[in-house]
Amino acid sequence: MGKHYEQLKPEERATVMLMHREGSSVRAMARALRRSPSTISREMARHRVEGQPYDATRAGHRARARRFQRRKRPKLGPDTILFGVVEHFLREGWSPEQIAGTMQRQYPHQPEQRVSHETIYNALYVMPKGELRTDLLGCLRQRRRVRRPRARGEDRRGQIQAMTSLHVRPPEVEDRLIPGHWEGDLIKGAFNRSAVGTLVERSSRLVLLVWVENASAIAVREGFTRVLNGVPEPMRKTLTYDQGKEMSEHA
Repeated sequence: MGKHYEQLKPEERATVMLMHREGSSVRAMARALRRSPSTISREMARHRVEGQPYDATRAGHRARARRFQRRKRPKLGPDTILFGVVEHFLREGWSPEQIAGTMQRQYPHQPEQRVSHETIYNALYVMPKGELRTDLLGCLRQRRRVRRPRARGEDRRGQIQAMTSLHVRPPEVEDRLIPGHWEGDLIKGAFNRSAVGTLVERSSRLVLLVWVENASAIAVREGFTRVLNGVPEPMRKTLTYDQGKEMSEHA
C-alpha cells in the first residue's frame, strides 16, 4: 500500500460491495484488497446513496463520469480578458505587486476581476516557451527566466522539530466527508500579549475557540490539549496547523 491514492478497480469495487453486505468492517476490506482503510472509507463515502447499500456498478459509473468532467478554466489563462489587462500593465512597466494592489482597490467586492501577485507570477512562469513568454518575463524588474524560491537558505526563525508534512495526511481529509479532522490557527493580540486559538472541524465546519495565556508554544500546547481532550475520541483524528513557532510543542 503506497501513499499515492489510486481509484479502485471494478473487481475491487465488487469485493467491497460483497464484503459490505456481509457486514465486514472497513479494515477487513482493506486487508483483503491490500489497500489503505482510508481509501475504502473514501470510496464508500463518495458513492453512498442514503438508504441504499454500496453498489459497485453505480460507483464505477460515477467514477468514470467524474474523470471526464471538464477541468476548471484557469483564472489567468493567456486567452482571458484578465490576462490581457495584466499584460497591458506589465508592458507599461508595472510590477505584479502594483497590478494586484490596483485591482484590489478598484474591485474590492468583485474577486473575479482581480488576481494576486502570486497568481500573476505563476501564470507567467508556466507559460510555454515562446516570444510572448520571453517578452513578458523581460518586463519584470528582475528579468529572470526561472523564478527563485521565496525563501532561500536556512529559515531564520528556526525549524520545528519532528514536523509532519501536509502531504502525508490521510486522503480522506481532502474530501471533508469523514468528520474528526481539524485545522488550527492562532489569533494574536498586540505585542503577542494575548491570543485566542481556533479549531475548525473540516467536515461540519464546527468552530471551537481556545483561550491561551499568551502566544508561547507551551501555552498553545496546553490550551489546545485542554479543548481537544473535551472532544469525543472518534472526533479526534488529525490536526493540521501552519509552521508557526507557537506549534513547536506539537509532538
